[in-house]
Amino acid sequence: MKAINISDKFTKFNAHWHPHQIAIVDDMQVILAKLKGEFVWHSHDDEDELFQVMKGTLYIQFRDRTEVIKEGEMIVVPKGVEHHPYTLNNEEVHVLLFEKLSTAHTGKVKDERTQNHYPKI
Repeated sequence: MKAINISDKFTKFNAHWHPHQIAIVDDMQVILAKLKGEFVWHSHDDEDELFQVMKGTLYIQFRDRTEVIKEGEMIVVPKGVEHHPYTLNNEEVHVLLFEKLSTAHTGKVKDERTQNHYPKI
């Protein structure tokens, strides 16, 4: 039980779309990621996913609309909902994610950026 400095944790990595685990809460994990550009369309069949924007503006496209999540805001993507996260204008966005340990990075979609293991920092 020690305080975690989230800002400091963001200085420990540079890769985009590569989540890093900073804590576990029961069967949930707290993840940090730096996002830049477009990610893949994907869904998580059995898990909800929470995105909290710590820096910048995140766009999440759904099949029927696009949501804009600004710094200090969060959104929950319900299980089974296809989504396509992206950033604009070459902006690097910092997000904190909260999801089950069983959540696959890109669901059933396989992509060159798919991560099968999140390093702990």
